[in-house]
Amino acid sequence: MSEAGAQAGPTSGLVELALICPQQWVDTVSDALMELQALAVTVEDADAETEDEQALFGEPGLPPPRAGWQRSILKALFADQAAATEAVTLLLAQDFAVDLHVQGLQTVDEQDWVRLTQSQFAPVPITADFWIVPSWHTAPAQARTVMQLDPGLAFGTGTHPTTRMCLRWLAAHPPQGQRVLDYGCGSGILAIAAGLLGATEIDAVDIDPAAVQAARDNSEANGVRLRIGMPELAHGPYALVLANILATPLKLLAPLLCGHLAPGAPLVLAGLLERQVEDMAAVYAPWLRLSVADQEDGWVLMTGRR
Repeated sequence: MSEAGAQAGPTSGLVELALICPQQWVDTVSDALMELQALAVTVEDADAETEDEQALFGEPGLPPPRAGWQRSILKALFADQAAATEAVTLLLAQDFAVDLHVQGLQTVDEQDWVRLTQSQFAPVPITADFWIVPSWHTAPAQARTVMQLDPGLAFGTGTHPTTRMCLRWLAAHPPQGQRVLDYGCGSGILAIAAGLLGATEIDAVDIDPAAVQAARDNSEANGVRLRIGMPELAHGPYALVLANILATPLKLLAPLLCGHLAPGAPLVLAGLLERQVEDMAAVYAPWLRLSVADQEDGWVLMTGRR
């Protein structure tokens, strides 16, 4: 299931509108529903668990075999019956409505909706005693280091292999008392982990204002002090530099990232596929020797020291 938006706050009498929509109109209809004051829009495969079900995702790093499901169910949440009825009336008046089919309108208990959304996100173990725990869950008894992190708009909830590998590396090499840079911080997850594991001065930077705000909110929720901002915030040498982005920007950033390394400091790079290892090592060779430190599901973690 993919989510186009979620803005619902405390309301009562929520109503869910369900539509059957062909693939070519999913984005248009989803955008239209949000413009018509939908609180949230989710997209599901209309042929799931039937002989017509089709896989949507391909191999890591390769384009998906198709842009979307042949037929999708769009479910839009509205504040009340009147808002839902007005929205579907306006939708059906549009040119593309000939391909839309209304599946139904039904009242949804707010607690059921919240419970359904939250049930998709469980505590994530990084090591036996280091866990990422959504705010609505209780930390497992064995957890000694706990990060509270709720899903949001910025990349980084601890479920993606690249993030898990970075966190495992940090847990195995706690940056006690160190100055750390998290470049391309997303949700701030790596910077916060560094703080929980003993780093004393942490800069977290990103080009996306939404990521900057998410990192700020998450650091406050975890009681970790970060300096958070746009890339120009980073300055001087660091005892550890982390960058979980993707191969192309990591290549372009090689001089900058290596320039922020103190003598002997480790550089930790993620967002890389196995087939990109040799190319990445060659790009960084003028500054340091990169090698694979971890791998998972076709992704690799590379590290090196200045």
